[in-house]
Amino acid sequence: MSDEYVAPKVWVFEDENGGTWSKTNRPMSGATHEATLPVGAHPLQLYSMGTPNGQKVTIMLEELLALGESGAEYDAHLIQIGEGDQFSTGFVEVNPNSKIPALLDCSGKSPVRVFESGAILLYLAEKFGHFLPQQITERTEMLNWLFWLQGSAPYLGGGFGHFYSYAPQKNKYAINRFTMEIKRQLDLLNKQLASRRFIAGNDYGIADMAIWPWYGNLVLGNLYDSAEFLGVKSYQNARRWADEVGQRPAVQRGRIVNRTWGELWEILAERHEESDINNVLKLKSSRPS
Repeated sequence: MSDEYVAPKVWVFEDENGGTWSKTNRPMSGATHEATLPVGAHPLQLYSMGTPNGQKVTIMLEELLALGESGAEYDAHLIQIGEGDQFSTGFVEVNPNSKIPALLDCSGKSPVRVFESGAILLYLAEKFGHFLPQQITERTEMLNWLFWLQGSAPYLGGGFGHFYSYAPQKNKYAINRFTMEIKRQLDLLNKQLASRRFIAGNDYGIADMAIWPWYGNLVLGNLYDSAEFLGVKSYQNARRWADEVGQRPAVQRGRIVNRTWGELWEILAERHEESDINNVLKLKSSRPS
C-alpha cells in the first residue's frame, strides 16, 4: 500500500484538518459573525496581534513617537486570530482579507483604512515623512527591500514555519523544500549587509522594520526554535544587523505590543498609553539577576 496522496477530482474542505492554526483558514472570505471593533481615544487605531507581521507596525509607531510625532499616538487592540476575531463584521470592514494587522486612521474628517503590513508602513512613512528617503534612487532601494519582504516572508512563515513547527505530521519533502529557500534568503540578506549598515543602505528605514521581525528574530534564535537546524550563526552580517536593530528602544517597545506569550516582561495584550509599555518593561529591569 502506498501512502502517496492522490488528489480527488474535486477538492472538498475538511474543517478539522489538524495543525496549530487549522482554524484560522477557510476557503471563503467575509465575516462569520457580528462584532463591533473597539475604538480608543488616539488618532490611530490598530487591530493586530504580536506576530512578526504585527510587530512591523508597532515598531514603526514607536519609532515615530520616539521622534516626537504626537500624531502617531495609537491604541493597539488585540485580535485573537486563533479564536477567529479577524472574521468579525467589524474587522472585515477594516480589512476584507481578514488578516492582521489592520489600521484605521481617524485623524481626518473620515476614517482611512489601511491593510497589509507593508502598505501600513508605507502609509505611515508618507504621512509623517520619516524612514523613507525622498530622493528617487534611495527611495526605490528602500521599497525594493520592503516588497522583497512581502514576497519572501510567506516562505518563512507559511512555508518553513508551518511545516517545521506547526504541521500535524513532519513531511521531509516540504521541510527540505522550504529550508532550502529560507537559507537562500538568509544568504541573500547576509551578502546585502556585508557592505551596508542597514538593509537599504546606511540609513535605517521601513525595510529594516519590515524585515527584522521575521529574519532578525530568525537569526537571533527567536523563531520556530530553529537556530541550530538552520545554522543561523554562520550569517554573521545578518546577525550583526539584527543585534543593532534589536537594541533600538522603539524596537524593544514595539515588539511586545499585542503579544500574549513569552516572559512577563514581553507580554502586553493591548497598548493604549505610553505607560502600558513602560510598566511591562520595568518587569525586566527589576527581575533578579
